[in-house]
Amino acid sequence: MSGSFWRTVVHDAALIVVGSLIFAVGVDTFEIPNGLAAGGVTGLATVFYAMADAAGFYLPVGLQTIVMNVALLALVIRSGDRRYIARTAGGIVACGLLTDLLAPVLPVLSGEKDLLLCALWGGVVTGIGLGLVFRTGGNTGGTDIVSQLVARKFALPVGTAVIIVDGVIIAFSATVFTVEQALYAAVAMFICGKVIDAVVDGPRSARAAYIISAEHERIANEILYTLNRGCTELQARGVWSGAARPVLMCVLSRAESMRLKQIVADADPDAIVIISEVHEVFGEGFRQIEGDA
Repeated sequence: MSGSFWRTVVHDAALIVVGSLIFAVGVDTFEIPNGLAAGGVTGLATVFYAMADAAGFYLPVGLQTIVMNVALLALVIRSGDRRYIARTAGGIVACGLLTDLLAPVLPVLSGEKDLLLCALWGGVVTGIGLGLVFRTGGNTGGTDIVSQLVARKFALPVGTAVIIVDGVIIAFSATVFTVEQALYAAVAMFICGKVIDAVVDGPRSARAAYIISAEHERIANEILYTLNRGCTELQARGVWSGAARPVLMCVLSRAESMRLKQIVADADPDAIVIISEVHEVFGEGFRQIEGDA
């Protein structure tokens, strides 16, 4: 196997371990001790942990997540993607083991006076950890797999299915903890999801602009030679008039989008301009796309 393959393996393994370590810090410091079952298999394990503790015995959260995910991993194996399966298995084991190993040594932030602070930081820290694991193309198992099955079964959007499945777990946690803790757990879950998106997709620093104007040639020239950005002309047709209407498309930085609006305003104040955020841009003038070895 090539050196680039092993570099990718080592890089991904390091990200999984570091991400799992950060995730474990988040749940052990902020969530589990304060009864914040923020959805997912870890949230369900947190509920069972509290029930076992009330009954007088110890049921490790990390061990529970590994056992639960073994059954769910069988569904992942059907995908046939060996790299995805290996990374997911690595994420499951690393998160579970580190959650239990670090629990006795990590400081606990008590949320008796401020559960909101625990929910906020719990969501941020676990989101960073999971985001690093997801950047490898792997997963940590959990209710995402269940959510995908629910989405297929009932023809729901996956995002809606995730909210439903995790919502059921959070609602269940209210029967063991309190309604207040369940509500704060929902806050932690929401923030975690947003942070995962930020870590996986990167900062939204680029803009895609679409411009429809009779002065398209002049505007394109300004984009090319004033902004020093590439510009593509798309061939479109007005549905009502049936006339050809070229559409200019370009990708710019956040700051350049302001200059673009001024260029268009000077050339054609009646132009139609659509500017949208893009998560990632690769190619000339931006960062190089990296293949997965």
